[in-house]
Amino acid sequence: MTKIIIVRISGKQGLTKKVKNTFKLLNLHKKHTCVIVNSSKDILGMIKVLKDHSTWGEIDKETLSMLLEKRGRLPGKTNLSLEYLKEKVNKNFEEVSSDLIEGKLTIKSIPGLKPFFRLAPPKKGYETKGTKKPFSLGGALGYRKNKINDLIQRML
Repeated sequence: MTKIIIVRISGKQGLTKKVKNTFKLLNLHKKHTCVIVNSSKDILGMIKVLKDHSTWGEIDKETLSMLLEKRGRLPGKTNLSLEYLKEKVNKNFEEVSSDLIEGKLTIKSIPGLKPFFRLAPPKKGYETKGTKKPFSLGGALGYRKNKINDLIQRML
């Protein structure tokens, strides 16, 4: 089962109730937050609702490892550290990210880890056509396949 990362691009203004509820269900409460989910029929239906307000694609191990290391958070505004991972799951960031991709671990199985990641706006901005056009037409919205990894690395 492949892992999909979904990044919220739009803010709160002008969203329909259906879109707001879908963002809430996916834990995407603010602009520039992302979640990692399994690719399933239900999730793809949710993504279809959010296609005009978010971007998504398949995440790779290196990007996931960087995301956990730089943006993983624990309760009390504490960063996810290597010591904490060694203590709780007895693995380092690379092992945890490969296990997450392969499905041996879930985000919930790491005690205390928040299920979403807050990101910064991307360095050098979004694509040339901005945040209102689909990725296929040079914008920032929609399905990116593996190019989502470049965007995430620019947002870390």
